[in-house]
Amino acid sequence: MAEQKQFKEMSFLDHLEELRWLLIKGTLAIIIGAAVAYNFSDFIFDTVIFGPKKGDFVTYKFFCEIATKYNLDQSFCAIDLPFELQNRTMEGQFTMLIWTSITVGFILSFPYILYLLWGFVSPALYQKERTNVKLFLTVSSFLFFLGVAFGYFVLTPMSINFLSNLSLSKEVKNSIDINSYIGLVKTTSLATGLIFELPIVIYFLSRFGIVSPQMLRDYRRYSIVIILIIAAIVTPPDIISQILVSIPLVILYEISIFISQFVYKKQES
Repeated sequence: MAEQKQFKEMSFLDHLEELRWLLIKGTLAIIIGAAVAYNFSDFIFDTVIFGPKKGDFVTYKFFCEIATKYNLDQSFCAIDLPFELQNRTMEGQFTMLIWTSITVGFILSFPYILYLLWGFVSPALYQKERTNVKLFLTVSSFLFFLGVAFGYFVLTPMSINFLSNLSLSKEVKNSIDINSYIGLVKTTSLATGLIFELPIVIYFLSRFGIVSPQMLRDYRRYSIVIILIIAAIVTPPDIISQILVSIPLVILYEISIFISQFVYKKQES
């Protein structure tokens, strides 16, 4: 017999109250993380955010060595990227400081936010599933930080290198607004971190019957095509760079299919 759910039924207003406290606690956690980031703003901007702008960034060195070894495109071997950053508004740098601190605060507090989300959805799970909170937090946090690292060390420098070297004419000089540059770094890193949560999302969607393994298999070819297109856009015109970007995303999708199949088999048993 399938394991029965054992939890107290909650009214719609009770769920709204739980959601309200989740948002309040999550917001407070982000604010605390933002305060910590604010105190380390010099390191965050000079070393982290502006790191991919420098020619000696670790990713450029790595791809330069590969390109030199295998006689591939050597656009990553440039000493300096051909653009400068500009602040075009009076409050621009202050605004970037605040929003960047909030973004870093969200990243730092993400495991706690996951804990809050688990507490919100756990009443809909079986008793045995609700005891797996440590496993959930560990795996989810690992995937998120892995995704942020992948976005920052791989996708961000590739995008910056490609876009900064793209020239319509020699008459056009790249003077990039600071909002545009920092927005690219933040959005790419954060979005990739969230994308790497795909296996966790698929677990819950499969758990509640929204997606199925067969559905994921049916859309596999389209997903791979989309992944390859993205990889072709953000990488230099050589196959090795495209493979390095595509492989992690394809692996994530295949893991998601496996997880969905595992959930369905467990529900049928």
